[in-house]
Amino acid sequence: MPKVDGTDKQTIAGHLKNCGVSRRSFVQLCSMLMVAAPAGLALTADNPTPAKLADKIGKAKRPSVIWLHFQDCTGCSESLLRTSKPDLADLILNVISLDYHETLMAASGYQAEAALKSAVEENAGKFILVVEGSIPTKEQGIYMKLAGKPAIDVLKEVGSKAFAVVSIGSCAAWGGLPSSGPNPTGAVGVDSIIKDKPVINIPGCPPNPYTLIGSVLEIAALGKVPALDDKKRPLFAYDRLIHDHCPRRAHFDAGRFATKFGDANHAKGYCLFKLGCKGPVTKNSCSTRHFNEIPDCWPIGIGAPCFGCSEQGVGYTIPAYEPVQIHGVGAATPPDGYSLVGSTTGKIGVAAAGIVGLAAGAIGGAAWAASQKLASSEEVTANVVKKDEVVKGGR
Repeated sequence: MPKVDGTDKQTIAGHLKNCGVSRRSFVQLCSMLMVAAPAGLALTADNPTPAKLADKIGKAKRPSVIWLHFQDCTGCSESLLRTSKPDLADLILNVISLDYHETLMAASGYQAEAALKSAVEENAGKFILVVEGSIPTKEQGIYMKLAGKPAIDVLKEVGSKAFAVVSIGSCAAWGGLPSSGPNPTGAVGVDSIIKDKPVINIPGCPPNPYTLIGSVLEIAALGKVPALDDKKRPLFAYDRLIHDHCPRRAHFDAGRFATKFGDANHAKGYCLFKLGCKGPVTKNSCSTRHFNEIPDCWPIGIGAPCFGCSEQGVGYTIPAYEPVQIHGVGAATPPDGYSLVGSTTGKIGVAAAGIVGLAAGAIGGAAWAASQKLASSEEVTANVVKKDEVVKGGR
């Protein structure tokens, strides 16, 4: 760590050392960030090791974060509370400066109002505003008030003085569960209200807390928001479908599906597509970066289908167990639009897939037939289907 003096106590490295946090712990955090991290924090020629990345981040000033709660269940904050590398204390007290958070702060009433006002004024134009929960807009926002003010007015007032705004969770990103029909409060996402500041959407129910940490630290280290997709989601966390890296993907390719919760195929860990899994149409990092360092701590990991919480118009709107339609191809077999596991090409046609299957059968036929765990020849034959077959009961 750099030597702590009067000029560097406000840097991340200086503050960590001043608080007795070891460099080793900080490097451990940086090693976590380098896995599926924002471009500025990823493993590159400029950041060849976690130690080099630690030096880069350590020079940045601790970012001031103001966290507002609106129509939410506090699940996003609860997810943040469960982080372990770094743990909550390191995160909010040392790496970032969490200057206002209704759930975690000791102050209440007038003291809380004063704390918010002070944090906004002292860090105007520099703080990162994190918003959890949707914003009610009907009847001039009377369905939620903070210190006597409609929530929508609080968001506009605080958001106007922020450097950037982070919508944490699907409710803040685009309304989420509170906006489900008939949407009695007129719940909307943050970017429907804030138009003159950079908005980063981190949808999920809840989202992975490391996506927030990576986004905030990129802003602190580089002074800019991470690269975003067309829905304002950080590309480093939402650049691919859950389906692409799902641990059950091989069963999908082989045409092996669970059709009922608790049936024999479900117990064998077969694909959950027929049970309504939205993984093939949902972009998120759940299948590559698990929650809080627990490998099976996500829906598919515990035998439940993905319900598309990070996709607008998928989660909360389509019935949870209704199969989705993918390119008009049947649900019982892998669609033509997706390549098989291990394929080096972006797309495999049905004819090519059939040839590959025949070749594999000729080479490994004896061993395959001896295995009781692999698909039958009828299952493999069923994988070659007509392109115009349509999902039964899908939308």
